[in-house]
Amino acid sequence: MDEVGFLVIGSGSGLDVANAAANQGQSVAVVEKGRLGGTCLNRGCIPSKKLLYHAEVLETIERAGEFHIDASVDGVAFSEIVREVTEEVEADSASIREGLRSSPRHDLYEGTGEFADDRTVEVVDGPDEGARIRAETVLIAAGTRPSIPPIDGIDDVEYLTSTEALRLETPPEHLVVVGGGYIAAELGHFFETFGSEVTIVGRRPNLLPEADPEVAAAFTERYAERMTVHTGHAATAVAESDGEITVEATPYEYGSGGDAGELVDDAESVTVTGDELLVAAGRTPNTDTLNLDATGVETDARGFVETDEYLRTTADGVWALGDIVGEYLLKHSANHEAQAVVRNRFGDELEPVDYTAMPFAVFASPEVAGVGATEDDLRAADREYATRVYEYDQTARGSAMHADGFLKAIISLEGEILGCHIVGPEASNLIEEVVVSMTAGEGTVRDIREAVHVHPALSEVVQRGFSGQFSRGGDGGDSGHSH
Repeated sequence: MDEVGFLVIGSGSGLDVANAAANQGQSVAVVEKGRLGGTCLNRGCIPSKKLLYHAEVLETIERAGEFHIDASVDGVAFSEIVREVTEEVEADSASIREGLRSSPRHDLYEGTGEFADDRTVEVVDGPDEGARIRAETVLIAAGTRPSIPPIDGIDDVEYLTSTEALRLETPPEHLVVVGGGYIAAELGHFFETFGSEVTIVGRRPNLLPEADPEVAAAFTERYAERMTVHTGHAATAVAESDGEITVEATPYEYGSGGDAGELVDDAESVTVTGDELLVAAGRTPNTDTLNLDATGVETDARGFVETDEYLRTTADGVWALGDIVGEYLLKHSANHEAQAVVRNRFGDELEPVDYTAMPFAVFASPEVAGVGATEDDLRAADREYATRVYEYDQTARGSAMHADGFLKAIISLEGEILGCHIVGPEASNLIEEVVVSMTAGEGTVRDIREAVHVHPALSEVVQRGFSGQFSRGGDGGDSGHSH
């Protein structure tokens, strides 16, 4: 049996903690069954955003006529785009492997890691099958995988998950997407931009159901103009015949809180067909691959690892971070948690993880970004608040861009920023000013309003969105509250 000071299962953000342990002089073991770099690098945010930028370039050219510019696209080397991105990702992953292999303080074990007890891990397959490692500290950072819902016939058809879709070298003629979250939105946008007919089937009333309701509704309306969108429908059966996949979708109704729902059995179903099916219905934690029954590590009802506010699990000496803890399934959240584990494991004092200003972004068309509370959150908490909505085209830059979008600012009646939600160009960049204010400033509208903004930059959308009159409780009327 090999003995080390620190062991991490997974090679995504957990590597940040592993490197910190190595810098502390500890011996480090990394157990990884796939490509090095984790989900984000290999089959998530990095390849998807590289591909999506190509779609942005194409979309910009196609909109040139709006600006009295005669431009056309003579051809698209789609397979070359995908191959180039794949090769770049694989090179980055190989570089991480080479770095670990050449490090005197890191040992890489390739294969699936299973717990034998709280701090002993055995590699059960792969090149290093049979290796056993015992560590003083173990970090679980094994991530998630695509979730496949219990659809009748799903096991009998060929379907794509995001993993395969990101490497598809020919755009489908007609792509059917099951799911209405950010993966469905981004990949639907990518393939539609490059010529695929796209149909999206989602259970929730709107696409991007975790976004602010007003933003989600606007986004869904925009998507319905370019794709076939069946929201409020659950895929209940699939079948494949002669190269075509047929999906039957039944109307689905949520309760008042949106937390649970049921099929509307007496309603008419919708049937859609396509040559490819993409299942983008959420993520499943990889806890079922770890043999946690051999440990004191507990999981919640969804299968995610339970941790305290410091990211310690219920087993002594075992920590967890990233998607597998289920707090925010975002790479920047995992990086934030990695910093917290480093502080708490190797620092002098424990410090809770602060999630209060955790932003998200959807790199679709239009972009969507948000941070903090939504109106639904505040209504559920019976909390007083005020809102202000500001349109992009009310700024000089937004008007010049023919930008269709808006920012919604949500504040307390005392002027504290509670949330901000944006749909429109550069939303992922514009949200950062609000994140910084909520994190490093006083977190009030005054932080943003009184800062000098470049004129006529797009950032004026944020400044003006947090200026002027707010409507109390989102009731549509001026409250007279101007902070």
